[in-house]
Amino acid sequence: MTGPAAVDEDGNTAGTSPAHEGGGAAETVVDRLFFTFSGLSCIWFAVVLLQSSLEWGHIWFLVVFWAALAYLVLPRLHRILTRIYLPDYFIGRSRTSDGLLGDPVNVAVLGTGGQIHAVMEKAKWTLADPVTAVSSRRIITSTLARRSYDEAPVSPLFLFGRQQDFAYQQEVDGNPGKRHHIRFWKAPAGWLLPGGISVNWLAAGTYDRAVGLSLFTLQVTHKIAAGIDAERDYVVESIRSAAPEARVRTIKDFSTGYHSRNGGGDSITTDGDLPIVDLTGIPAPESVPAVLQNPRATRPLPTLFGAVLVACRGFAALFLTFALAAAVTDGSLTGPLLGTTPTPDVSAALAPAAVVMGLFALTEFLLAWFISRGGNRARVTAMTFGALSIIAQFIATLSGGPAITMATTLVSFSLDILLILALSSERARIFARSRTGSLRGPLNPDPLPSSAA
Repeated sequence: MTGPAAVDEDGNTAGTSPAHEGGGAAETVVDRLFFTFSGLSCIWFAVVLLQSSLEWGHIWFLVVFWAALAYLVLPRLHRILTRIYLPDYFIGRSRTSDGLLGDPVNVAVLGTGGQIHAVMEKAKWTLADPVTAVSSRRIITSTLARRSYDEAPVSPLFLFGRQQDFAYQQEVDGNPGKRHHIRFWKAPAGWLLPGGISVNWLAAGTYDRAVGLSLFTLQVTHKIAAGIDAERDYVVESIRSAAPEARVRTIKDFSTGYHSRNGGGDSITTDGDLPIVDLTGIPAPESVPAVLQNPRATRPLPTLFGAVLVACRGFAALFLTFALAAAVTDGSLTGPLLGTTPTPDVSAALAPAAVVMGLFALTEFLLAWFISRGGNRARVTAMTFGALSIIAQFIATLSGGPAITMATTLVSFSLDILLILALSSERARIFARSRTGSLRGPLNPDPLPSSAA
């Protein structure tokens, strides 16, 4: 970047972006420990899956191994490594949820979120749905069936330590695999661009040309067109056409022109210019969509997934509770779950064991509820249970115990790994820690007018 460094009222150099500036919740030592532990655990998990897939009857496990490698192991390894070698300050690039450099920041905006919405709506752009279980399923089915989905969600990219506040898009030829789209991030209060220039929003606009595999993680993802400057200019021109009163000035050579790759491994090239779109003269609407009023209220998928896994663990404990209670009632341990008629010593222990399992099931259900609500203590407690289970499994394996297979503990082991990976993710951590305070605090420092305003 060029231009002299400026310092804001908090003593931060312009262009830097420590995690707290964007409202990203501060990461604690406990978060780091679980994050690293989950990375090491998923490597072991991948090795276990690969060993199982090499058995002739389990050749289909190769698909499971690819899924674990692409969506668990490689993303977490990238996340750990990029924390070491990538700078944690503004360099004009967003990041993927895996920590890789994402799409370049190529548009800046002066104005409010409501003014952006008014102009983008007038320019025939569609507000993208948040990433949820429902929208994720719909984008997959729409892409496979080539059915139109105008509000299709875009993947999360991170700037200022948090994902985009909202995104807009234009579908091409009714095909969700091809679309113009642009993500917007609210700049932290008092934050300045390198050179001391104040803006309210930063944005990254790119064009999705097809669906393919990521070069770096092997995940199924959208592939973008290399000439991102053409998309930047398309966005700016669509705004100027819809709102001639919008003023645009361009910072030439804001960054050095370069050829690079984004987080999916797609080639990108840019001249480094940054247009600043001034929308302060645009009338703000009286009401805006809910996602613009409070973009952090949406529960992220990792949080929802983690809560479901904890609930599943609760149901398993509840099933065992009923089995033990039935054994106490009829005085036998019949059935495939419990085995044969108990000895007197075993019979005496059945009732207390049923009570303990019942309490454990209740605890798991409560944890699942509080996790889904954004409870940070519940999140840490659930990860602790999962970590203890994984450690016990590791010790048992080293001690010559039974191998982890489908016939033994592979399913429960997999669920514990998935649980910690989900709840230790950045999106789950930020959501949980932000819910302990006001969502209108640093996460949304400039709340937009509600429909009642």
